[in-house]
Amino acid sequence: MIKVRNNALRLVTDSTLRVTPPALEKALIDSHGLSKKQVKAVIRDLVSDGELVYTYEFGSTFLEPSFNKPVRVSTHVVLKPPGHHYQPESEDVVIQIQPGAAFGDGRHPTSRLAIRNIEYVLKKIKSDWPGDQSRVLDIGTGSGVLVITAVRMGIHQGLGIDIDPSARSEAGENVLLNGLGDRIEISDQYLETIDGHFDLVTANLRYPTLKRIGPCLRKITQPKGVIVFSGIRRHELPDLIKAYDRKNFEFRWKDAMHDWVGVVFKSMG
Repeated sequence: MIKVRNNALRLVTDSTLRVTPPALEKALIDSHGLSKKQVKAVIRDLVSDGELVYTYEFGSTFLEPSFNKPVRVSTHVVLKPPGHHYQPESEDVVIQIQPGAAFGDGRHPTSRLAIRNIEYVLKKIKSDWPGDQSRVLDIGTGSGVLVITAVRMGIHQGLGIDIDPSARSEAGENVLLNGLGDRIEISDQYLETIDGHFDLVTANLRYPTLKRIGPCLRKITQPKGVIVFSGIRRHELPDLIKAYDRKNFEFRWKDAMHDWVGVVFKSMG
C-alpha cells in the first residue's frame, strides 16, 4: 500500500483545489482499483500517522497536509517545528517555525506560494544584487517565515514589519530560533515610514491592500529589485498586474494553489 499512500499524499498536496474525503477516495479507487473499504483504511492510516489532517470550513470537510512535522513546501525549503528531527538533503534550507497564533506556519496555501516564489526569485532572477548589502522587507510579517526564508536563502539583511504585537513577538522568537538575530529585525514600523531601499519586498496580504501599497513600493524597491506577493485570488490577478504595470513593475512569474495565486514582479528601474 506504500504506492497508494504516496499517491494520496501527492493528490492532496499538489491539487489546485482543496480535496474532500469523497474526492480523494474516488481518485484512489479509480487509480488503483481498490475497494472503498481499502481506500478508507489508507486515508485513516495517513491521518493516524500525522501525514494528513481533517479541516473544516463553511460546513465542508477537507483533507490537507499536516504541519506538525517537517514538511517540504518548495524544492529546497523544509519547514520544521522545533524538536522534530529531520535529515536534510544536500541543498535543503530547513527553517524552524514555532506553532503559534501568528499567520505563516506554512499551513495556508498563500504561505507556501510565497515561499515558492521567494525561492524562484533567489534561484532564477537574482543576478547582480550586492551579496553583503542585499536587503529584504517583509510587510505584515506574521510568524516571520518569509523574511527568514529570504535571509536563509541568500539575502544579507532582513526587516519584518507588523502592527500586531503578538505577531512581532512570535516572529522575533522564530528569528532567534533560526540563529538570525544579527541579520533580521522585527519592527512595528508602518510601511509609509520605512526609510531606505530593498532588493526584495515580500507581502502575503489580501488583494485590496496589495493594490493600495503600490506607491510606497515604487519608492522603496531598488531598481531591478523584485516584489513577491501572495494572498491573491485567481480572478484578482489581471487587475493587479495592470496596476503594477502602471507603476513600472514587470510581471515575471506566478504559481497557484487552491484558487490562490502567488506572483513575482520586477522593477524596471
